[in-house]
Amino acid sequence: MKKEIQAYDNILSLVGNTPLVKLDKVTKDLQGQFYAKVEAFNAGHSAKDRIALHIIEAAEKKGILKPGDTIVETTSGNTGFSIAMVSAIKGYKCILSVSDKSSPDKIDMLRAMGATVYVCPANVAADDPRSYYEVAKKIHKELPGSIYINQYFNELNTQAHYLSTGPEIWEQTAGKITHFVCCSGTGGTISGTAQYLKEMNPNIQILAVDAYGSVLKKYHETGEVDPNEIHPYKIEGLGKNLIPTATDFSVIDKFTKVTDKDAALAARELAAKEGLFLGYTSGAVLQATRQYALQGEFDKDSVVVVLCPDHGSRYMSKIYSETWMQEQGFIDPDNINNPINYIK
Repeated sequence: MKKEIQAYDNILSLVGNTPLVKLDKVTKDLQGQFYAKVEAFNAGHSAKDRIALHIIEAAEKKGILKPGDTIVETTSGNTGFSIAMVSAIKGYKCILSVSDKSSPDKIDMLRAMGATVYVCPANVAADDPRSYYEVAKKIHKELPGSIYINQYFNELNTQAHYLSTGPEIWEQTAGKITHFVCCSGTGGTISGTAQYLKEMNPNIQILAVDAYGSVLKKYHETGEVDPNEIHPYKIEGLGKNLIPTATDFSVIDKFTKVTDKDAALAARELAAKEGLFLGYTSGAVLQATRQYALQGEFDKDSVVVVLCPDHGSRYMSKIYSETWMQEQGFIDPDNINNPINYIK
């Protein structure tokens, strides 16, 4: 019998259905079972593939996006890469405004995918005309035949994860999941996933991760934005200096904040101990999981899924650079040849 060629039409067929990987070594002192939802297995190596494809195809169905149009977006890097990837396959132009906090690796990748990139200062107010939010809005306003994805305030961001990430986790854990730990930036990933999981079992605890320098944790607890909390920090794709409407705070049970250093070291530990070469926010979610454990959040029967958003290749000039890590004071230069030695 003649065999048929087995191939996908294009790489968009490889978005979603990412694996769960059991974490043993980095969680050996914690009660419960821990699993990483490894989003680096998406076609564009991050969870943002899900929203890029969902939002763009929704715009096509509504007739908002037509051949030859331009897609404009604000991004810390990963969403931009996913949009550029989808745009390349579907034939759209892509213009991205990016925070200068994004790693040079990410910015180079965006340009390699054919996107036009505007690098904007990170440490300005969201309504400052130089901010990457305002630059994207201006480009969209002045460019005929363009659409603005606006992930921070787009309900489709949340819906993409409600329709994909949540059901995947529920099925992969056979409905046994008790806790979901996830970073909060735009809030789409944690909100959409949590909405689905809470529908299936309202007792599942949704544990969010925020950064020092961000306003999300306090807003969740008080309903107020405290501008005194806002200050520069290193972690990309985590936290915000504004409140994205894509975040459904009602489905989040708790927040904890992590430091730049702890998150960086935890990411390197995932690589050195588990063989998982993942991004800065994956380190943040591991560190947060340990902090929640210290707070007594888990017991021996807990089934904990932690979402790891992207791949480590996007941070070669940052957390995986010995020079950068030393410049930040995150590692001891005498121990650079043994990564485990300086994991605190």
